[in-house]
Amino acid sequence: MSTGPGADSAPVHKPDTNTPRPGKGTFSSLEIRNYRLFFTGAIVSNTGTWMARITQDWLVLSLTGSAAAVGVTTALQFLPMLLFGLYGGVVADRYPKRRLLLASQAALGLCGLALAALTLSGHVQVWHVYLIAFLLGMVTVVDNPARQSFVSEMVGPDRLRNAVSLNSANFQSARLIGPAVAGVLIAGVGSGWAFLLNGLSFLAPLAGLLMMRTSELHKVERAPRGKGQLREGLRYVAGRPDLIWPIVLVGFIGTFGFNFPIWLTAFADDVFHVGAGTYGFLNTLMAAGSLVGALAAARRGSTRLRMLVVAAGVFGVLEVAAALAPAFWLFALLLVPIGMIGLTVNITANSAVQMATDPAMRGRVMSLYMMVFAGGTPIGAPLLGWVTDTYGARAGFATGGLVSLAAAVVIGLVLARVGGLRVAVGWHHGHPSVRFVPVRRERLATAA
Repeated sequence: MSTGPGADSAPVHKPDTNTPRPGKGTFSSLEIRNYRLFFTGAIVSNTGTWMARITQDWLVLSLTGSAAAVGVTTALQFLPMLLFGLYGGVVADRYPKRRLLLASQAALGLCGLALAALTLSGHVQVWHVYLIAFLLGMVTVVDNPARQSFVSEMVGPDRLRNAVSLNSANFQSARLIGPAVAGVLIAGVGSGWAFLLNGLSFLAPLAGLLMMRTSELHKVERAPRGKGQLREGLRYVAGRPDLIWPIVLVGFIGTFGFNFPIWLTAFADDVFHVGAGTYGFLNTLMAAGSLVGALAAARRGSTRLRMLVVAAGVFGVLEVAAALAPAFWLFALLLVPIGMIGLTVNITANSAVQMATDPAMRGRVMSLYMMVFAGGTPIGAPLLGWVTDTYGARAGFATGGLVSLAAAVVIGLVLARVGGLRVAVGWHHGHPSVRFVPVRRERLATAA
């Protein structure tokens, strides 16, 4: 096994007869050794990341007493993606992704350790949290497109959708554990220990990357150095309705519908008056739903844009329902389907975009996807944080749900028009039905 400086730059070839044939099933991608190493390392670091996220939000709320300040922290973490996200995609397409991930994962671990040192020493101030959040965002600019597009190099096109779903299941499994552990640590020994464990957790993905067999990675043509690669990526997406409209939809959902750090801290502190342990419990409930959504997506063999639009609409409706929930138990219960449907939206859009993209363009396209999905947070988080502070947690949550619902309806109609479809309302097997049907078929039926 070669892990030296030139290991990734050497030509790689597709796996030979020793590699398992493409299989079916929820966990088929785990048959591949390189992906198993990636998956195992990720679940450790993802658990640490969720611990740090929950602890960071609670620390900022404790230091400032402001939901808007939590929104500012979130915005700073995602601002680099908005400003530089497309350049990260160019870097991911140009250089060996495994080597990029070794550097980015090490940097993320160092950021976690720095915040731990500040907190454990008792010198932490809110501007320290802001600065480290911004630095984490800068690293993520390269880490995100490299990690997303590296999946296809590990598993190949036949298992790509399954691997994307399992990555999400991995992330959500960690979300079940991380918030609960963070709540216990915050209440028991303080925030600093949660940050310390997060920093150390990045040793696991680094070990997994170093143990990979580079000869078993699938060959991907890398983009050569040259001018105009950023514009080339934008033109590529602009000419593909099957790429641009799903990206626009997840942009609205990510900007306005996924501001859960703001809403859950506000509901826990201002509406239901519970502590950090219960705040972690709310995140765990949402993660349970997200895990179910991810595993269900891993079993599905196809990706349809119709499912994306419908799931986005249901997601918006559920958020409005949760915002209006009069009792804590009902609010907590609704977080489970919100997590499940929200994850379905994310996986469906992610896999649809990746599978429709040429491998040589995948880094740039996925950087645009992440820039729109996560890069809108610097706009949405402070705005909805202000709405939450000014008009209350219920108004903030409902606003995010209504915007998500409106985006799903409008973009669904746009996709139907592009695909030559129209909405047909009627009865199907004795039940009311709303379907998209081809315009030509309706015209022929009318003429007959």
